[in-house]
Amino acid sequence: MSDDCCGPEKPAPPVAPVVEDACCGSSGPPEALELEEPTPWWRDRALMLPVASGVLWVVGLLIGWAGLSTVGLAAHVLALLAGAWTFVPSTLRRLVQGRGRGRLGVGLLMTIAALGAVLLGHIGEAAALAFLFSLAEALEDRSMDRAKQGLRALLALIPETARVSRPGGSQTIAAAEVRTDDVLLLGAGDKVATDGVIVSGRSWMDTSTITGESIPVEVGPGDEVHAGSVNGSGSLSLRATADGRDNSLTQIVRLVEQAHAAKGERARLADRIARPLVPVVLIVAALVALFGVLTGEPAIWIERALVVLVAASPCALAIAVPVTVISSIGSASKLGVVIKSGAAFEQLGTIRTVALDKTGTLTRNEPRVVDVATSEGRSREEVLAAAAALESASAHPLATAILAATNTTVDADDVQETPGHGITGNIGGRLMRVGSPRWISPGQLENRTHEMAAGGMSIVMVEEDGQVIGAVGIRDELRPEAAATVAALHAQGIRTVMLTGDNTLTARAIAAQAGIEEVHAEQLPADKAAHVRRLSEQAPTAMIGDGINDAPALASATVGIAMGATGTAAAVESADVAFTGTDLQQIPAALAHARRGRRIMTGNIALALAIIVVLFPLALFGVLGLAAVVLVHEVAEVVVIANGMRAARTQGVGAQEPSRPIRQDLRETSTVGGPAA
Repeated sequence: MSDDCCGPEKPAPPVAPVVEDACCGSSGPPEALELEEPTPWWRDRALMLPVASGVLWVVGLLIGWAGLSTVGLAAHVLALLAGAWTFVPSTLRRLVQGRGRGRLGVGLLMTIAALGAVLLGHIGEAAALAFLFSLAEALEDRSMDRAKQGLRALLALIPETARVSRPGGSQTIAAAEVRTDDVLLLGAGDKVATDGVIVSGRSWMDTSTITGESIPVEVGPGDEVHAGSVNGSGSLSLRATADGRDNSLTQIVRLVEQAHAAKGERARLADRIARPLVPVVLIVAALVALFGVLTGEPAIWIERALVVLVAASPCALAIAVPVTVISSIGSASKLGVVIKSGAAFEQLGTIRTVALDKTGTLTRNEPRVVDVATSEGRSREEVLAAAAALESASAHPLATAILAATNTTVDADDVQETPGHGITGNIGGRLMRVGSPRWISPGQLENRTHEMAAGGMSIVMVEEDGQVIGAVGIRDELRPEAAATVAALHAQGIRTVMLTGDNTLTARAIAAQAGIEEVHAEQLPADKAAHVRRLSEQAPTAMIGDGINDAPALASATVGIAMGATGTAAAVESADVAFTGTDLQQIPAALAHARRGRRIMTGNIALALAIIVVLFPLALFGVLGLAAVVLVHEVAEVVVIANGMRAARTQGVGAQEPSRPIRQDLRETSTVGGPAA
């Protein structure tokens, strides 16, 4: 629903945001940070009245053509009542309560136009207006409701319980009951219940869902960790620096809610045009009727005033946007793109800046061995085989990359892992160590390891009997189409920016390969969201990401775009647009498609306005009667519909279309909120 309904949404309060009803205000706070599953469209009560209105309208037309005019009229009356019930009562209520001041939009104009048509005896015309408008509003309401479901995926990262140290021993409590300065005990694979600082123990921490860093980080005493991070194989004691209900993860939830509230349900272009049109039409119609009363011919001039209302009715304007949007959204699936609302489609065609996440978006999110440095007399295969022999017993994510890089199998004995450092073991009677450069000094390979680190690689040292024999460089590699995609965006005059939680060296190395000059690394979710808001203030900005840490930025952008096939549910639901595949070349093609659709939509609106501008004075001065006005409106609607359907074409959209069209059934994508205008 456009914000002429209730005005801008209020920012959601922490922890338990108030869900705003589309037209009737607050429906009360839900249970703490929980949202219900979305209702399937065929069971959505909000769609029942618009659908019933449409069916009755069509039935009325068919019966009327069959010669049963009275029965057809009855069907049109029922269609009018069903459609009007979805917006007329709320419109009148807001006018009575004074909430509509300054918020006049298509809703009020549609109400007046339908009333004028009824007073002049054209029930079918009024029923058509009510059906079209009620359906468009219901579809947009549904798409906005779906956008809020992503918070459930965010909250799933918070464990239900936490193990804390007490004077009498360890105790398991609800995660929400954790308080600042509590000491949490973490075992292998445990999720961190709240932000904290490590007191004792060493391990590695998977922070990808929070910071976006693709490689797990080593942690030890004094290191900070964030809620939602996943502990590796070591045991840790953690002193909480935030309550279980107020930490970095719950902050992400609030950021997403507040960003949706601030962005609101953007006023559609039709609404922005209708707002100044409504008072003009009302004033002129009232003056026409008053003129008739003053001149002693009230019947003639009051009827003429009603004809003016019908002439200025937004029949074509009401469908100018929906038909184009629905055509464009449907055909966008051929590009592998799911556009979740009419507002998102309109905004997608205005984008001038694209901000991209690194991990999982520009890169594969699959760390691989990309370089091996060896000491004199040692071979690449020998170093990788030794590393793989020890890493085969490790749960560290980098172990997978090393094992995938070699087919040589060597048996290791007495393998032991030192959490936060590395692994030791024996191979053929030789003492081997594999671990980070902080644990194993690079020695003669120091210059090479510096070069590898500057290239954005994570380094794994390999040592034999106290002597370094090699260094393995592991990196999350750039997608093969990334550089071409960035070049295509630049060719369209679109600025590109990288925003990532990864370290600066890795981010700059990947950005250089992709052709992105502006890089902002080591960004927390709140940092990303703030940066996207600044970019959006400068120019319409799209944020593209796939992780939970991207959710606030996706919600804060002019248009949030999620990599749907690999992205988390939180990212996909927080975004306005989702890709069903992972081909980055969808991005420039989707933007070109949206720009073309926006041009068609703008042309439709211009035509609809031209009809009103021409008919208005002709009706005012009595040149055209009601029959002629209705006929012109019907012809205009047909032209607008035909023009809007051109937006369904995807052939020749942009110079860069996906090299591999995505043909995934959209029913597999749970994020489709349905098109709306």
